[in-house]
Amino acid sequence: MGSGWRSSRHTTIPFFKTMIMISIIKDMFVAFDSLDPNANITIKWDVMTWASDGYIASVTLFNWQQYRHIELPGWILSWTWASKEVIWTMLGAEAMTQGDCSQFHSDTPHSCARNPSIVDLLPGVPYNQQVANCCRGGVLASFAQDPANAVAAFQITVGRSGNTNTTVKLPKNFALKTPGPGYTCGPAVKVAPSLFLTKDGRRRTQAFMTWNVTCTYSQYLAHKAPSCCVSLSTFYDTKIVPCVECACACSSTNSSSAAAASNTRYSDLPSISSSSMGVNNQQQPDTLYCTRDMCPVKIHWHVKTNYRQYWRVKITITNRDFSRNFTQWTLVLQHPNFSNFTQAFSFNYKALSPYASFRNDSAVFWGIKYFNDMLMAAGPSGNVQSELLFQKTKAFKFNNGWALPHRVYFNGDDCVLPDLQDYPSLPNSGSSCHLSVHMFRLILSIISTGASVLIFSS
Repeated sequence: MGSGWRSSRHTTIPFFKTMIMISIIKDMFVAFDSLDPNANITIKWDVMTWASDGYIASVTLFNWQQYRHIELPGWILSWTWASKEVIWTMLGAEAMTQGDCSQFHSDTPHSCARNPSIVDLLPGVPYNQQVANCCRGGVLASFAQDPANAVAAFQITVGRSGNTNTTVKLPKNFALKTPGPGYTCGPAVKVAPSLFLTKDGRRRTQAFMTWNVTCTYSQYLAHKAPSCCVSLSTFYDTKIVPCVECACACSSTNSSSAAAASNTRYSDLPSISSSSMGVNNQQQPDTLYCTRDMCPVKIHWHVKTNYRQYWRVKITITNRDFSRNFTQWTLVLQHPNFSNFTQAFSFNYKALSPYASFRNDSAVFWGIKYFNDMLMAAGPSGNVQSELLFQKTKAFKFNNGWALPHRVYFNGDDCVLPDLQDYPSLPNSGSSCHLSVHMFRLILSIISTGASVLIFSS
């Protein structure tokens, strides 16, 4: 018994050390996305001219994320002043609070807050309050969908900062909310002054000073739990694989009714309330269909048809949230056959090739404007569908789960896939057929999070 206890002890301690190291290393890379490795929102601060006690700057937000956008109620940008700076005026945006300006007896600044929070102006404001690329209510499109609207800007007049390159101090503690958490911003970094061309293109000017702030997204910070799940079906297997039970949350109803919900028409499902971040950063109740997975969004992948040289997949995105529409939604799919993708019948499409010719196995989809670019709230109209046509390659096969997706993202968040042992299978194929897919997803998961397993011997 003694030797057995020692064996258990010596195998358990290294295991826990390994798991701790995996957790630490994973937390270091939570903002890295292998399908969009350069994804970030860059904030550029250009000092354009000096004022009597400060400067006038143009602040621009660039969304370089291929498939992650910011919806209403929009972005909120905040920082901490390095000294006693104030905001005299703003164009294209406004501070949410004025702060204590009691020491100013004549001209009152726009904001005296030490930690100002800035929001975009709403569409339709008077022209004398606007600048280029402002006034969209904080909505910021993803770069793949709409590059022209993936930028936002405002003008700010700063006082009590000094008016030379040596006296101006860079703000600190930048934060970007949408309106909840999710983005982590680095410090402001001085860069080479921005260059500008005049309208006739014959003269080039430059900013007096420029600094950049880079903000990256982490799903782990944005959501305490996943927000979408995936279900699967194929023409060669009668089984429909539902979303994983409790994929996003667990229903408050008993397990039998929750399990039955997966086979019930949506119009007959009960509803349940959960909390989520609403307008003005207040907790607002969301009403969802009561399902076994409790996910607000479900993506269904159905292998529909097998032709001689092609094969077809039907994609259905279903909104189960009664209180929310998804505007400018995006769907990212990863599958090895995207290198020979032929057509999407009712979605817009762009290939994602983050590693150039090394790998082309993923694509981003979004709706057609005025047709299905808005995913309506839960109900009869709360879904969008498309069919995808792939050309077969030498690697084509239906066994080993090859025809099923490797990763699925909705609005930039990773969706929960079913357990591998539950995947549809060809007739007479055993459970071992999923081994290759299992190994691929395991390796892909390690690469995408940047995790490295370090084994320590006790």
